[in-house]
Amino acid sequence: MARLVAGVDSSTQSCKVVIRDAETGALVRSGSAKHPDGTSVHPRFWWQAYQEAVAAAGGLDGVEAIAVGGQQHGLVALDENGEVIRDALLWNDTRSAGAALDLIADLGDARDGDGAQAYASEIGVVPVASFTASKVRWLRDNEPENMARVAAIALPHDWLMWQIIGAGGEPGAARDLSALATDRSDASGTAYFNSVTGFYERELFELAAGPGTFERIVLPRILGPRESAGTTPDGIVVGPGAGDNAAAAFGLGAAAGDIVLSVGTSGVVSAVSARQVCDVTGNVAGFAAATGDFLPLVCTINASRILDVARRILGVSYDELAQLALSAQPGAGGLVLIPYFEGERTPNRPDATGALHGMRLENTTPANIARAAVEALLCSLADGIDALRELGVEVKRLLLIGGGAQSPATRALAPAVFGLPVTVPAAGEYVADGAARQAAWTLLGGSEPPAWPLAGAQVFEAEPTPVVREQYAAARDKL
Repeated sequence: MARLVAGVDSSTQSCKVVIRDAETGALVRSGSAKHPDGTSVHPRFWWQAYQEAVAAAGGLDGVEAIAVGGQQHGLVALDENGEVIRDALLWNDTRSAGAALDLIADLGDARDGDGAQAYASEIGVVPVASFTASKVRWLRDNEPENMARVAAIALPHDWLMWQIIGAGGEPGAARDLSALATDRSDASGTAYFNSVTGFYERELFELAAGPGTFERIVLPRILGPRESAGTTPDGIVVGPGAGDNAAAAFGLGAAAGDIVLSVGTSGVVSAVSARQVCDVTGNVAGFAAATGDFLPLVCTINASRILDVARRILGVSYDELAQLALSAQPGAGGLVLIPYFEGERTPNRPDATGALHGMRLENTTPANIARAAVEALLCSLADGIDALRELGVEVKRLLLIGGGAQSPATRALAPAVFGLPVTVPAAGEYVADGAARQAAWTLLGGSEPPAWPLAGAQVFEAEPTPVVREQYAAARDKL
C-alpha cells in the first residue's frame, strides 16, 4: 500500500494542498481555498483556508507526514498567550520601506562604515521593505503599544505549522510559544538570521525590535532540512517546511546551474548554489535552500498582475491578451511599460508607480499595449538573471513556472527576451509539491530526498530580440 504525504502551499493569494505517494511522488488528490486580498491579513484566514483546502482534497486520511511551504517575510506578532496582536504585515506591504533604511543606517553607525555592506557580508541580505526585520522596526516605531505586547514573532509558514501541530490551539486554549519552529530557508528572509552559522543574530534582531528584546521575545527554533517539527493531534509527522521559493525549487528538483523563474503574484528568479552570495545592492538576497544549500534570489513585487492590468485596460480575456501580444512586433513599436504598479522591490523603489513610455499616435494599439505588458514582465525577470550572473552564479537552464507561465505569449516570448531556451514544466503546484517531497524525506529518512520525476516539460526556443531589453532599460533608468 502506498505511503501518503501532504504538501501545503500557503501563498499570498490562496492555500493549496496536494497529497502524493511518498516514494514515487504520484499525485493522489488535491484541494485549494482562497486567501483574502490585501497586504495585511489576520492569520486566522490562513488557518480557515488550510482547513477548507484539506477538506477539498478529501481530508488527510492515510497521510503519514505533512509539511508547509509559505509566503516569506510576513510578520506575525503574538502576545504571551499566543494571541495575534494585529493583522500580519505581508511581504508586499511597503509601509516598512523607511524602516529598512533606518536599519541599514543604524548598522552602519554601529560598524562605523557602510551598513548595507555589513548586512550583505554578515548574513547575505540587505533589508528592504519586504523583510521581517523591517516590519518589526516599523511596528516598534509606529505602534509601540503593540510592540510592547510582543512575546513571540513568527513567519506565516511558522504560524500555520504551529497550528497544524496543535500547539497554537483554538481560541481560548493553551498555546505553547516554545513549540514555534521554522527552517533556515524561511528564516533567511528575516534579515536577522545567519544561514551560514544557523543562528539568529542578536544585534540585528535588536536593531529591529529594540534593546533587550532578544531574550524577551521568542523566535522559532530552526529545524534541519528533514527534521520533524512534531506531530499533529492525529499523529501525522510534520516536516520543517520552507519558504515558498525554496519549496518550489525543491519541488522542481532544481540543481546547480538551474535558474527558476516563477511568475506568480511576485516575480522570482532563484538559483541553487553551494555558497552564499553577498550583494551590497540588496538586489540579490543570499537566502538558504530547503536542502541545506543556498538559494540566491531576486524578487519583484509585480509579476502576473502586470498581465491582469493589461487585460483590464484592454477589456479582453487572458487568451485574447496573449493573441494580441503575439500579433505585434518585438519592441511593441517603441512602446515600453515600466510595471511598478505597487512600487517595486527589485529595483528597490517602493514609492514608484507604473508608466507607459514612448506613446505615439501610430503605436498606441491594443496589440502593442499587450506586447509591452508581456515584454515588461519578462524584462524584469531578465534583470534578475543578469544580477545573478554578475555575482558569479552559473546559468545553464531556465525553468519557467507559475500562473503567468501558462500564457502562450509568456512562453513564446521568454526565450527571445532572455536569449536562451526556456523549459516550462507541466502546470503544477510546485510549492506544495516541494513541501510534500520534504514531508516524504522526513518520513522516509535517508541522506538524500526521494527522487521524484519532473514530467511533461516543454522546451521553447526563439531568436533573441535584444532591442526589447535595450529600450526597456532606457525607460527604466529614467525613473
